[in-house]
Amino acid sequence: MIVLDQRGRRCPLPVIELARRIGDVPVGGLVAVAADDPAARLDIPAWCRMRGHAYEGETAAADGVPVYSVRRGG
Repeated sequence: MIVLDQRGRRCPLPVIELARRIGDVPVGGLVAVAADDPAARLDIPAWCRMRGHAYEGETAAADGVPVYSVRRGG
């Protein structure tokens, strides 16, 4: 699993970094994106639907920042 720390980065930068790094995990692997931009809550699941990846949900980091999990599709 890769964890991308996107705190302080605004739309569309967290999604751009996710798109850039998703290929670093094998098909079925996870990428977690920690992002405090409120737009990420909508942008990341939408990007997953458009690109064929599975949005696995949202948790919170120790500091309360949302962490969005994405499973790489085939």
